[in-house]
Amino acid sequence: MDGENVYDATLASDAILIMGNEANGVSQKIKSLSTHQIAIPQFGEMHATESLNVASATAILLSEFARTTEM
Repeated sequence: MDGENVYDATLASDAILIMGNEANGVSQKIKSLSTHQIAIPQFGEMHATESLNVASATAILLSEFARTTEM
């Protein structure tokens, strides 16, 4: 949730997508190797949506990468 809004970000076609679960996230060692963090924004007036499971979040992000980059 701390990353740049995926819909505003410039996504690289050669990116490596690293996903972490809600309970444990991504390790600090892996985070230290990353150059960008992206996030799926919460929608709705209250921004009170629950978190997505990692499979759903991955599908959304991969779809956005495919839509905005030449693969």
